[in-house]
Amino acid sequence: MSAQAKVVPITDRRRASKRRPRAAAEPAPDRRLAELEQELRELRESQHGDSLLVALARVVSSGVGGLTWASLARLQSALYFAWHSEETDEYGADARFAETLEPLFEFLYAVWWRVEATGTEHVPASGPALVVANHSGVLPYDGLMVQLAIRHEHPARRLCRLLALDMFALLPVLAPLLSKSGSVRASPENAERLLRQGELLGVFPEGVKGVGKRFRERYRLARFGRGGFVRVALRTGAPIIPCAVVGAEEIHPVIGKADWVGKPFGLPYFPLTPTFPWLGPLGVVPLPTKWSIDFGEPIDLEEHGPEGAEDPILVNRIAENVRATLQRMIDGRLARRRSVWFG
Repeated sequence: MSAQAKVVPITDRRRASKRRPRAAAEPAPDRRLAELEQELRELRESQHGDSLLVALARVVSSGVGGLTWASLARLQSALYFAWHSEETDEYGADARFAETLEPLFEFLYAVWWRVEATGTEHVPASGPALVVANHSGVLPYDGLMVQLAIRHEHPARRLCRLLALDMFALLPVLAPLLSKSGSVRASPENAERLLRQGELLGVFPEGVKGVGKRFRERYRLARFGRGGFVRVALRTGAPIIPCAVVGAEEIHPVIGKADWVGKPFGLPYFPLTPTFPWLGPLGVVPLPTKWSIDFGEPIDLEEHGPEGAEDPILVNRIAENVRATLQRMIDGRLARRRSVWFG
């Protein structure tokens, strides 16, 4: 050691460290959540729907790190009351809420995925009908795009209600977004009641198996469960409209699963994609693939009558027929597709 070097005692170094100014601490998760709730309340009073979209984007961009599951439930309540209006129907659909999010959905439909819809003339202009589609994309974007395709391309501009899986219908934040945009929790009772009221209903018989398929299994339809949608169609006399969605399988390519992460949160699986969770919040952004949505000719079940719902052999045969028809529609579209990005 050089003779000129000055030795600072440990006690002096401790005093110096105490005098150093500390960096501003990050706000606690609960405090950040309280600030977001207050902002949403103020925006609710001002009735500015576009500002609510900005607030939601701020929530997403700020992240939810450190927030507990109970805190997310509080955030769900804040979002619900921020968008809530007195004009909801018996299932919770809110016209004001739909108008608020319409610019975002329109952007996804027309610009991001450039959806091409064909065969909407097969959808009845009135009365009950069951739109049966393949499921994919990890998150329920496919259902929202089917809704928009019918509303944009069909002369009657019908609202297609969707049956939402428990996986989506019970998640904080996502659940109120779905219910207020017209989705209903999936159950035979809800489906039958909606059809008897003359509604157009969208179902995804693959269920969780559809959204959780690995990339190598893309566009190969999973089993259609026990044919519950066929029983509902037979009891109500509603025709079945096959609907093939191509393009959604590539927006979040599932290359693996970490189910041990999802199970504590009630999720049947936890997807691993090339971007999620490795890129953080950016990994949730879907890829801008080119989509096509094709509606097939109606499958009329009136000849079997309501009593056909009690015949399991008939139910299974019809379900397999619908599945085979839908698989042919998907294969035909894939054969005509030249690019994932440009169609």
